[in-house]
Amino acid sequence: MLLPYLHEDLIEAGCDEAGRGCLAGSVFAAAVILPKDFRNEMLNDSKQLSEKQRYLLREIIQKEALAWAVGIVTPEEIDKINILNASFLAMHRAVDQLQIRPQHLLIDGNRFKPYTDVPHTTVIKGDGKYLSIAAASILAKTYRDDYMETLHQEYPVYDWNKNKGYPTKKHRQAISESGTSPYHRLTFNLLGSGSEALHPGFLADD
Repeated sequence: MLLPYLHEDLIEAGCDEAGRGCLAGSVFAAAVILPKDFRNEMLNDSKQLSEKQRYLLREIIQKEALAWAVGIVTPEEIDKINILNASFLAMHRAVDQLQIRPQHLLIDGNRFKPYTDVPHTTVIKGDGKYLSIAAASILAKTYRDDYMETLHQEYPVYDWNKNKGYPTKKHRQAISESGTSPYHRLTFNLLGSGSEALHPGFLADD
């Protein structure tokens, strides 16, 4: 069972992002404040769940959370400030939109750019340890998946309905044959030099 909070006496928001390692599309982040007594045995790191479970949990989270929000940083912004800073900015934008101001932030990962005067704690693989971070991971993942499905309708050649913008062989082959779209991150190593080629700024999802 995941932990309900780090600080029982503080209003705590869990934060996580989705799409950091993609070649195309915006990076999404979510911030979620859950009730202290929130419990759900299914809730876990979004990567450990089926698509059906993620969307079922999204409805539960949105209904039962005290506050939740999603922040987005575009491919153009990613190319200007790099993917790490873009991930931080997406989290900041999510926290900006919360209807309740948190007193502490629980951040998935090992690095974060401080948000105004709200203290934070980074937690490696936090989406598998804290309910609020797991909830944020589900919202970020599902909203980004919805977004990539929409982009797929505009550019079906890249197979985004299946790869969601990640560097699959088919995705890179489509870039090689058809060129880039307006949604590709041009500072990334789009074609690669092999299946394991990574852009220097690439940070694989935890």
